[in-house]
Amino acid sequence: MTLINAHRRALCGAIAASALLPAIARAAGAATPAAWRPTRPVKWIVPYLAGTGPDNGARILAEAVGPLLGQPVIIENRGGAAGNIGARQVARAAPDGYTWIYSAAPMAANMRMQQNPGYDAVKDFRHIMRLTNSDVLLVVNPASGIQTLQELVARAKANPGKLDYASGGVGTPSHLGVELFLHAAGAQATHVPYKGASELVNAVLGNQVSFGMPIFSVAFPHVQGGKLRALGVAGSKRNASLPQVQTLAELGLRGVELTSWGGVSVPAGTPDAIAARLYEVFSQALKQPAVITALTELGSEVSPSTPEAYVQAFASEIELTERMMKTAKLQPL
Repeated sequence: MTLINAHRRALCGAIAASALLPAIARAAGAATPAAWRPTRPVKWIVPYLAGTGPDNGARILAEAVGPLLGQPVIIENRGGAAGNIGARQVARAAPDGYTWIYSAAPMAANMRMQQNPGYDAVKDFRHIMRLTNSDVLLVVNPASGIQTLQELVARAKANPGKLDYASGGVGTPSHLGVELFLHAAGAQATHVPYKGASELVNAVLGNQVSFGMPIFSVAFPHVQGGKLRALGVAGSKRNASLPQVQTLAELGLRGVELTSWGGVSVPAGTPDAIAARLYEVFSQALKQPAVITALTELGSEVSPSTPEAYVQAFASEIELTERMMKTAKLQPL
């Protein structure tokens, strides 16, 4: 599959336009009492189920950002379709600062994984900043008897296509991660998509599927409690919260390195003053020790970015997804 020329032009145009965003970010640092201030509660759409890592992280940040804005920030979950349902809603919302979206890697991946996601992740949003990163963790139910990555691979090879795995939806890191893992291992398994990471984890906990690769923040509490067994981290380094769990590369599977990231975006056309104000208050919130501690305890890494860097993250994720789909021989749905 190759990039569609029209989309490539739109992508390049959006990146070029993003060159103006650092100036907006700098202006945010010099905000005055005349800066944009909402006069009613703000709605932050989380396009994933309640209780997932993105939802938990957004709620922590909403509590910190609300007082800085002087208005409550209300979390509204619109899960399903790998985040497309919520993304479509925000793409069509008024660009007045009162509707945000918890934007994340799947929004970009959907530009390649799905033929008609119902929005354009580049053209339909103004991307404010990245907030956090989270690793992806390969897990099984301890009752499965699988102790190691090698045992999982051996079982999958001995039963081609008979093992099944859960994902948080088509195009999510939990889906692409497993497909890359299977390709690298030379094994086969059947994909069972769910509506989000929490449902993915519940499927593994309930022995409805053989394994899964949820984002770290959702799996971590269950690994700590002994209800899930972590076989490997799909990252470039071990996660500090589970230092004893090796990376897939350390275990002999190279080329399976994924990080799930998330941030905040608003509808395209949102004025500079509003974008600058949001960048300012989120930057302040991410410096608060209580916020850093709470997000870290979820298994997330606080990783704020400039608006320009966040726009580039979307461009890079779209291209990465295309490469991963070619490697895993996946076709858009």
